[in-house]
Amino acid sequence: MTSKATTQQPRREFLKLAAFSGAAALTGQGPTAAAEQTATPQAAESSDGNDKMEFLRVSGRHIVDAKGKKVRLRGTCPGGWMNMEDFINGHPGAEHTLRAQMAEVLGPARAQFFFERMLDYFFNEDDVIFLRKAGANVVRIPLNYRHFEDDSAPFKYKEAGFARFDQVLRHCEKHGLYVILDLHSAQGWQNVHWHSDNASRISLFWEVPAYQDRFIALWQEFARRYGNRGVVAGYDVLNEPCSNNDLGDYPWNIYSNYKPNFDRMNAVYRRVVTEIRKIDSRHIVFLEGDNYAKEFSGFEKPFDDNLAFSSHNYSVPGFGPGQYPGTIHPRSAAANGPQVWDRTKQERNFLDAGGTKFTQQHNVPLWVGEFGSVYNGPPDENSDRLRALDDQIGIFESNEAHWTTWNYKDVGVMGMLTLDRASPYMERINDLLRKKAALGTDDWMSWLPPTPVKDATAQLAEQIHQVVSDPQLDPRLNVRCMTQTLLCFYTGTLMQPLYASLFKGLSENELDHVLSSFSAKQCVPNQGLVDVLSKYMAKPA
Repeated sequence: MTSKATTQQPRREFLKLAAFSGAAALTGQGPTAAAEQTATPQAAESSDGNDKMEFLRVSGRHIVDAKGKKVRLRGTCPGGWMNMEDFINGHPGAEHTLRAQMAEVLGPARAQFFFERMLDYFFNEDDVIFLRKAGANVVRIPLNYRHFEDDSAPFKYKEAGFARFDQVLRHCEKHGLYVILDLHSAQGWQNVHWHSDNASRISLFWEVPAYQDRFIALWQEFARRYGNRGVVAGYDVLNEPCSNNDLGDYPWNIYSNYKPNFDRMNAVYRRVVTEIRKIDSRHIVFLEGDNYAKEFSGFEKPFDDNLAFSSHNYSVPGFGPGQYPGTIHPRSAAANGPQVWDRTKQERNFLDAGGTKFTQQHNVPLWVGEFGSVYNGPPDENSDRLRALDDQIGIFESNEAHWTTWNYKDVGVMGMLTLDRASPYMERINDLLRKKAALGTDDWMSWLPPTPVKDATAQLAEQIHQVVSDPQLDPRLNVRCMTQTLLCFYTGTLMQPLYASLFKGLSENELDHVLSSFSAKQCVPNQGLVDVLSKYMAKPA
């Protein structure tokens, strides 16, 4: 396929979808217009781009606008934009080590250009328009603190990061799309996984007061800058915290063996809310549960009248492999063999979740900040993944939960938009993606089939388990932790110079051409996923 054809075909698909998927949300025409006006408060029309949106607030278990009308937040998360992730952007390893390797291989200036262009194309006004036409009324934007503060200069804030975020805020305000700020990567790492830009497998945030001080100060800075912006729906202060496995994942502190430290978490949450309220009394503050937004049993009761709570509800049938409804054969270490799933089991799973129970007990809003299905497993099972997602959202809706999917855009895993396989970027990294799959470096994608390297790692883990000979160690969890350490952290970082070399010698014009592959108009919509989401996004609150 020629470069011109590669560019034009996804653009035609993008424009066709934009015209088809809930266009009445913007035009005010068609059968969904009235519903959209109820479900999605609109920005006032303005020709200067400075539209004003109504502040949202908590009222009992609901979120309401300034007139007291219920608003149901429905949307997605543009992960991979201001917080890169390996399976989303296509690189191996963590973002901050990747940036260092890119600077080493390309030179600092060319590496900086590379990342700036990726940010430019990944999420901009075209993406906001696409989401509004699909029916979304909110985006939860994952943020890496490194865009706003350097470790070498704590408490000194980087205007370039704020300027980039402000530009997207203006686009969202113009088109009536609410924004939730999500601190996805906090100073000192709030968990030990790749998605907090962690390459060390340790978490310092909960032990080191200096990191907590910087975290609090950054939220004060956000409050100072955005306290008067109605386009901001609220502050998701800490993504997927894990308060009690500071030294990494080991068999005795993951999954059912995890023991939260709610004293730590409650103290940090109360402090950050208190400090935000000294500056900003208007915005909703969203608090996520411990153990990656799953556990709430030790939370103190809501201590502020404008708090909402966020759980992450990934479900087995969204990942497979296997038919839905029917038997799923999960490859997660937490699974105990095949499982039969249908809507009834999904509903029971949701109602038993910690976030659901906590918010019902305290009559406060529940926002499912992350959930989703994947579409890079067996191709003939994509319809099963969509049916599972459809049922899951229907359950959220019947229980009046707010929701944002993970993820909006990626290189072909679970996004509403995926990069065209024939695009310059995908053609350039195609062999690297094959190697990453063979090596299992993307820790997120545990649903993919075994490979010789993953099998060998499991054999090594079993040999270690046999020599250690500790009957307290779960051998399946030992394999899980060993695989994460060796393949995701070590091997992923090991491959970063290889990724960087793929772009060595390219001019700025050539880099710009390659990175334009991330633009919405060159991406390919996952039509089935967009259809399912649009069906619910356009409903009244």
